[in-house]
Amino acid sequence: MIDGPYYLRDSTAVVDDQLSEALDLVEVRGVVRGMVSSGIGERGPWVARVSTAVPLTSSAGFPLKFFAMVRGRARLSTDGVDGPIELVPGDVAILNGRTWVQIEGGVGDGPRREILPEVGFSSARLIGANSGVGDLIVAGRVELNQAGDALLLAALPPLGHIRAAADPTGAMGARLHWLFEEVTGTRLGSAFAIRQHGQLLLLEVLRAYVDQAELPPGWLRVLTDERLRPALRLMHAEPGKHWGLEELAREAAMSRTTFAERFRTVAGVPPLAYLSRWRMLLARRALRVRDVPVQSLAAELGYTSESAFSNAFKREVGESPLHYRRRARGELAAARAQ
Repeated sequence: MIDGPYYLRDSTAVVDDQLSEALDLVEVRGVVRGMVSSGIGERGPWVARVSTAVPLTSSAGFPLKFFAMVRGRARLSTDGVDGPIELVPGDVAILNGRTWVQIEGGVGDGPRREILPEVGFSSARLIGANSGVGDLIVAGRVELNQAGDALLLAALPPLGHIRAAADPTGAMGARLHWLFEEVTGTRLGSAFAIRQHGQLLLLEVLRAYVDQAELPPGWLRVLTDERLRPALRLMHAEPGKHWGLEELAREAAMSRTTFAERFRTVAGVPPLAYLSRWRMLLARRALRVRDVPVQSLAAELGYTSESAFSNAFKREVGESPLHYRRRARGELAAARAQ
């Protein structure tokens, strides 16, 4: 059996939280740390114009970036979007595949000063911004594994605006507060705390986005569809079972035709295509973290033979399971060595 609580064969033991499952599988990480993220702490009129490849991310390989307004107000513009958005304290903007961003803020007379964001949270200038005066923005990137590109990126618009005013719990503002406290403090374990707060901030962003926006067809929308959730629960609990449309439709209390049409509309793919993609996500993770033979993995995921599984994997991923395992583990070892 595949590791993890969401692969248990007993469906009654499965935690009904498919969003957490998916985020684990694509290894979503919100990264807010020195030399990766940026801060702007400014008094008076100012403007920052930056390519989103540098220095806000230190990498062109992470297409998702987020900008959180901690204090003050600002206007954010980016390519491919009509007009700027207004950011107030607690607001978060998340950019998907954009190439540049411009942020303006501050009040007062005179021309706007063009500034460069601080790279790294250890700078005295950013720590000094804790005085409570001026505008303050923190920014970071969202890391995904290769499988995440086909899921999270397709589920988000070019620019998502998460408004603090639409968050009745105040969770977003609380996360920003604690993140900034760690960023500007010198307490023991702050680097670890910043990573954790960054991930929790990303989770709050996704929760708020689900509540505030009309989701496009895709995995994020199907995971939050109440009517399809019973069928999804079956597929996630037993991904290796040969599910049929009749059985899945019956679990969702729909006719076969209604179920198939609704699933395609919400997920963007037919139910069995979704199941196949889900199996491939499970396979990628198993190949990265386990020493399971390919033949055994094929059987666990419901394939009749190793060759049938390998062919399906190569169609989805672009390389054979063994090649993927070697490459993924090599990349993981290299990352750990840095």
